[in-house]
Amino acid sequence: MSKQVLIVEDERPIRDMVSFSLRRAGFEVREAEDSRSARASLADRRPDLILIDWMLPDMSGLELTRAIKRDRETRGLPIIMLTARAEEGDKVAGLEGGADDYVTKPFSPRELIARINAVLRRGQPNGDGELIAVEGLALDQASHRVLVGERTVPLGPTEYRMLEFFMTHPERVYTRDQLLDRVWGGNVYVEERTIDVHIRRLRKALEEFGYDRLVQTVRGSGYRFSARTS
Repeated sequence: MSKQVLIVEDERPIRDMVSFSLRRAGFEVREAEDSRSARASLADRRPDLILIDWMLPDMSGLELTRAIKRDRETRGLPIIMLTARAEEGDKVAGLEGGADDYVTKPFSPRELIARINAVLRRGQPNGDGELIAVEGLALDQASHRVLVGERTVPLGPTEYRMLEFFMTHPERVYTRDQLLDRVWGGNVYVEERTIDVHIRRLRKALEEFGYDRLVQTVRGSGYRFSARTS
C-alpha cells in the first residue's frame, strides 16, 4: 500500500515539483497551502509523513510542527521541514521543535525522497516481535510501542529507533558517529548536532516516567543506555 505524504507549502511551483516527484516515486500525495488547511487535512485523515515549509502565510512551519507534536492524536507523525533557512541555529530550532529531519532549499527530489524513506523506515516495526524491558520500561517491537505499565510513552519515529537501539545494546558507549550510522543508516547525511537534539527529545519523553536517567552522557565519548548510576 502506498505511503501518503502531506505537503504543506505555500509556493505552488515548489509544491507542484515536490508533488510530481513523490507521485513518480510511488507516494500518495495531499497538499495544503497554509497551516489552516493542513490542520483540516489532518483532521480528515492522517498521512504517514508531513513535509512542512518553514515560511507559511498564517503560521510559521515551526509553530505548526510544535502544535502537531503537542497534540496527542498527531504527535507520533513524522515531520520533515523544508526551508531556505540553513543556519545551524535554525536547524536546531526545527529539530527541537519536533521535526524528524530538516531539508534546506534548494534540494534535489532524489535527496528528499531518500530522506522521506529514511524517516519512514525509522517508524516501522522490525518484525521480530520481541518485548524488551528494563526496570519497568518496556519496548514492544511487534506493536512499535513503548510502555510503562499501561501507559504509552509518546515517541516520534527517530526517538523510538534510538531507544530501540539503546535498549538492545545496553551498557556500551556509542559515539555520535556510531549512533548516526546505526539509527539513521549510512546512506543519509545527518549532522552530528542532530544526535544531541534527539537525545534531549528522548530524555524529555522519558522524564515524565522517571526513566530519563537511563540515557547517560559519557563526557568526551558519547552516550550509553544503562540502569547503573556509575
